[in-house]
Amino acid sequence: EATLDLAERRRIRSAIRELQRQELERDEEALASKRFRPERSSHRQDDKENWPQSRHLEEEQQAALNALSEQLEAITSVEELTKLLRAAGEYEERKLIRAAIRKLRAEEIEGEPLFPCSR
Repeated sequence: EATLDLAERRRIRSAIRELQRQELERDEEALASKRFRPERSSHRQDDKENWPQSRHLEEEQQAALNALSEQLEAITSVEELTKLLRAAGEYEERKLIRAAIRKLRAEEIEGEPLFPCSR
């Protein structure tokens, strides 16, 4: 219906804008949920020929991470670990190095006396 009251027109326009905003939010939520859906089986079928190669790369990466973990156990300097952290490129490497830094700092804190003697 047509209305001549300007205040009513404003209320109608703001209600329409609110409905449009809610619809956009629903669409964005739907898109976000689609992005994180698990792979469909047809896509897995296409990827089967690459599976052995990717499996081999994962094993190599895991071996490299294990070697890095052993190397980090031998390092006792936070500064040296920080240098390694800045030079690391892979997420998993940085994750291991940060864990080693946290471990060293926790050991340093545990090793310090709570109340230093001032004699």
